[in-house]
Amino acid sequence: MATGSSATGSSAYEPSMRDRVRALVVLAAAGAGSAALPGTARAADTGDTGDTGDTGDTLSVAAGETYLVATTTTLNSLTIAEGGTLAVPDGYSLTLTVDGVETGSVLTATLATGTTIAPGSYTGAIVLTVAEQNPATFAGVTFPLRQALYVGEDGIVAAKSATPALVGGTVTDTAAQGVAVTSTGEAFDGFYVAEGAAYTVTDTTIGFTGNGRCDFVGDGAALVGTGSGTRLVLDGVTVSNKGVVRSGLVAEDGADVVVKNSSIQCLNGTLPADYVFGGGADMLVVPWRLGISGNVRATNLIGTGTRATYLNSTIASETWGAFSTDSVSGAQATAVNCAISNLGDEGYGSFADGDVTERILGCTLDTGTYATIIGASNSTLYYGDSTRADLAQLNTDLELGLTDDELAALPEQSTTITSRQFGVMWHGAGTLHISGGTLLTTAATTFLDKAVRATITVDGSQGAALTPGNGVVLQVMETDNPGSNAGVYTEPTDDPVKDGTWDVSTAHDTDTTAAFTAIALTGDFYNAMRTGRNMALAFDASAVTGVLSASASRHAIDTITSAEYAQLGHVTNTAQPVVNNGVLVSLTAGSEWTVTGTSYLSRLTLSADSAVTAPAGSTVSMTVDGEPTAIEPGGDHSGAITLTLG
Repeated sequence: MATGSSATGSSAYEPSMRDRVRALVVLAAAGAGSAALPGTARAADTGDTGDTGDTGDTLSVAAGETYLVATTTTLNSLTIAEGGTLAVPDGYSLTLTVDGVETGSVLTATLATGTTIAPGSYTGAIVLTVAEQNPATFAGVTFPLRQALYVGEDGIVAAKSATPALVGGTVTDTAAQGVAVTSTGEAFDGFYVAEGAAYTVTDTTIGFTGNGRCDFVGDGAALVGTGSGTRLVLDGVTVSNKGVVRSGLVAEDGADVVVKNSSIQCLNGTLPADYVFGGGADMLVVPWRLGISGNVRATNLIGTGTRATYLNSTIASETWGAFSTDSVSGAQATAVNCAISNLGDEGYGSFADGDVTERILGCTLDTGTYATIIGASNSTLYYGDSTRADLAQLNTDLELGLTDDELAALPEQSTTITSRQFGVMWHGAGTLHISGGTLLTTAATTFLDKAVRATITVDGSQGAALTPGNGVVLQVMETDNPGSNAGVYTEPTDDPVKDGTWDVSTAHDTDTTAAFTAIALTGDFYNAMRTGRNMALAFDASAVTGVLSASASRHAIDTITSAEYAQLGHVTNTAQPVVNNGVLVSLTAGSEWTVTGTSYLSRLTLSADSAVTAPAGSTVSMTVDGEPTAIEPGGDHSGAITLTLG
């Protein structure tokens, strides 16, 4: 039974504890796991003394001694000398709680997948919980998860739960309310909901300090919802974590997670001194080649068919990332009326990776490096308003289960994004839609495309606006990603070589396209690709003031290593004639382009009611393939186009 907690309902976890204890007594009597124990083993007493297992006042484990804890044991004092070890039968895990706090557990090595109880003296209401391991596998590595509460299809699975870490409140097979979970150990979870279970957690506080192990499986996360058919609902939950990959919430492998009126905040931890970057299951830090640092994501969504929806909630990471998806297919990540932020100087607000639809509606974003990173093909991102119609549709489409009162309580509002560096960065192909009253304000470039297909549509008819602090709305450039964490980016010094097979005057499926409707824009648009990729810009009933041109881009330094990661993405441009980097500009429905500097294009198309103009006091002229050409409404020009101011 959990310290200080109560259980209601016919299948709460207390009645089944005695059966588990007796089963472990049988295992101990049979010598289960003893052959694998190092050193001299001393078995725990195994008398059946009730639901919580063996009871004793003190336990001391000497240096060089291995003590077998065969069944859940309660103590008042525990001392483990340096070189002393607590062990459990094979297939089981050990969790130490003192006064209801999970503590003492440490990973056996930097990239180990198991924990041990650290040497030291522990006093108070001590419970050593022996529970079945909960194996979870990612990238070929299996992690023996431990958790305060494991919920399966039929309700609580006591044999996999360290329930003494649940303090206060009420816990049943279907819901937990008013519970507190605290951990100062490593690689311990709060709630693990799996196997098609349906579970609700309300008015609960979770606080973890100490490192996790793998946020792709939630090893160390406050809450995990996993598996097809699993539904986890949070309402009024507060998560405050601090530690390496000690995530707040992980949704994975087809689970459906709904978070309402909750707060998730995760701060960086301290990396082991001997950690060397590893990918996949060993990724404890964000790859520096994204241009950011950090070692914890506040939330993560992974796997096929997974859905996570956040409503009226706060999501914050110190750096790295707040609202993340990774390695997904057919996934949906939605935030409505949420505050999403990086509390430190770096990081992203959201990450769209793989085949995912990501919606950010009526939210406030305050981010360090990027509002969003689009990381893989088929990602689709929406910034927009939380309108009544959209929320009602999402309630149906995502099966959110919101009542009429809950829908009415969510105000209609626009998305406001403030980034201390970039807006959206593409290092994988994907699509961005901006609508409603979305305001996207950045200190640096609004849209940063690193040599992939970026598709952008912006509808300003309801007030959407873009404000780039460095004066660049769209930058298309060769990638400066060195390809690996051990790599180095070196700026090319030679001139690009013309590819005679590449058509710079026609849009291709692989090109970057940006379409703007009913919006006034001030800023430059540069295509600095050296190899074949065009930038196609379409303005409909819009006004744009700036340079629209092919260019050469340069970083402030020629060589970028992990030490200079903050230089990634930051370039200056020199407008120059098109080589393999076509710039196609279309003006329709009364659009007007005010040219502010020399611009090099490969195609210019104007409707009969559109115009190209110069700032007051200047004139603009055009040459096509070196020949002076009038800029006339209704014109369609292709070739080597140069626009200059007089």
